[in-house]
Amino acid sequence: MPQPTEERWKQISNDFWNVWNFPNCLGALDGKHVTIQAPANSGSNFFNNKKTFSVVLLALVDANYNFIAVDVGAYGKNSDGGILAHSNLGKSLENGSLNIPNDEILPNTNISAPYVVLGDEAFPLKTYLMRPYPGKQLDDLSKRIYNYRVCRTRRVVENCFGILVQKFRIFNRRIQSKPENVDYIILATCVLHNYIKKYSNFTNEVFQNINEPVSNITLNNIPMQGGGAGRAAFATRELYKDFFNSPAGSVPWQNEKI
Repeated sequence: MPQPTEERWKQISNDFWNVWNFPNCLGALDGKHVTIQAPANSGSNFFNNKKTFSVVLLALVDANYNFIAVDVGAYGKNSDGGILAHSNLGKSLENGSLNIPNDEILPNTNISAPYVVLGDEAFPLKTYLMRPYPGKQLDDLSKRIYNYRVCRTRRVVENCFGILVQKFRIFNRRIQSKPENVDYIILATCVLHNYIKKYSNFTNEVFQNINEPVSNITLNNIPMQGGGAGRAAFATRELYKDFFNSPAGSVPWQNEKI
């Protein structure tokens, strides 16, 4: 997949704002274990905490359910801190080599904020990676609203994985191939997903009820990722929280959803 230009990132961000009401967003990030047949002489490298053999698929998805970037091939045994931090995608996000634009003013404000990708609780909080506030019973209403807005927008990547499983039945069973071939198989399905979505009636078949999460996803979640957040990351999350609780960034229905 081609690396987006700065202009393309801005278009992706505009789509997230127009479709999902989340500004300065460059994608929804998630990772899944893809179950494979036990490779010969692999030891425990591919053996994960679910007691199966797997490789890891990390994906960044845009507002319209297209894969922007994918990273495949991490060992299934990799756990906290290993998967994102050691992936090419994670390294590129960390070192700023993805043509990401400079900070942008949030809509209807004079407040500048960095562009971000959205992850769930499995990912570390970074200035470029926003995740929900921890805790299922938050007393702070403003934090619950922020969590709702993040989780609502992140549905695009969860649904994208679900659609991948629906369209490519190879994910419904252990993939029986050499690990290096498995990587290419997974990458091919992601490229084909984008192609089919663009050039066929795939949208009408699968996306008609896309506002509800796709169920029956057979891919397994990745474990919690390590890495302590710095002050700048906490400050960035607070900035977005305040925006979503302000007249400039709130949506009429958000209080009913928490």
